[in-house]
Amino acid sequence: MNRINIGIIGLNWGVKIIDHQLLGGPAEPYFKLAAVCQRSRDKADAVAAKYGVKAYYSIDDLLADPDIPAIGLMTGPVGRSEQIRKIIEAGKHVITTKPFDVDPDATLSVLKRARELKRAVHLNSPTPLFSPDLDQIAQWRRELDLGRPVAARADIWSRYHEKADGSWYDSPEECPVAPIFRLGIYLINDLIRIFGEPESVFVMHSRLFTERPTPDNAQLGIKFKNGALATVFSSFCVNDGQWWLSTLTLNFENGTVYRNIGPIQTETPREHPEMAVVVRRDGRPVSRRAIASASTEDYQWDAFYRAVLGEELENETTPEEVAAGLRVIQAMARAEKSGRIELIV
Repeated sequence: MNRINIGIIGLNWGVKIIDHQLLGGPAEPYFKLAAVCQRSRDKADAVAAKYGVKAYYSIDDLLADPDIPAIGLMTGPVGRSEQIRKIIEAGKHVITTKPFDVDPDATLSVLKRARELKRAVHLNSPTPLFSPDLDQIAQWRRELDLGRPVAARADIWSRYHEKADGSWYDSPEECPVAPIFRLGIYLINDLIRIFGEPESVFVMHSRLFTERPTPDNAQLGIKFKNGALATVFSSFCVNDGQWWLSTLTLNFENGTVYRNIGPIQTETPREHPEMAVVVRRDGRPVSRRAIASASTEDYQWDAFYRAVLGEELENETTPEEVAAGLRVIQAMARAEKSGRIELIV
């Protein structure tokens, strides 16, 4: 396989992407690190020297490099749509990270422009293609006639020991209800793909441990247009070692689906999503189990590789689906300030 050169912009999260995805990770068969870019010359030079690649100090200079067709944009979400617009207008393809932006309209506009230009713009939530765990849920809905969606509980937690540093993490405008925006966005995107179009939201939050001015403990309620109700709990305060499990309980009229429910087994830690479904058959509950090969948080490097080579991906996530999760965030930001149920515009 001929690997494609990729340049990484943003060397905070970007270094983790290099270490865990590009070097010996799932991206390595597809992409070769060719350059890094950071406004801080000292940081760019140090990272470039560590990996033996080119250093750039501005996006424009990196985009002028004809040998790098793919860009990994690992900066913060504020204003990211305009950065992506610059990248795709320069003829490059881009993979980025959640959350896409804080502005759903800017997101929708740039993703539609990318399609006009035939440029790939991928991120890890929502993934460009249905992930195996969501595929399993869809398969059970068809095979077992689970019927209409009724309700969902979705949880994700970790324990962060953070202090205020003046970054976007400290800003209620740039990082509304921080645990939901930073981690719960995975679950919001999952629920939209499973339950459809959301209608309104309500949010509660608190600050328990971290020393940022933004919350570290939060729960979001979502009402969907089909009548289904969901809660998304996300916290930086739980120190039990079961981090980022991304659990789901999905109630349908004829059955219930579970993902990663129950404590992990320390002897055999979860490496892939553990799935289960329970339905009623002949008056008693009957269950099935499955292990999904990947989850909704995983970067789909193989799909990005194929897209950069010009392949049209079947059933690719639409610009509207990416923007839908951010419209929930937008309504949540209003609810954070108003303390009321807010409609999703």
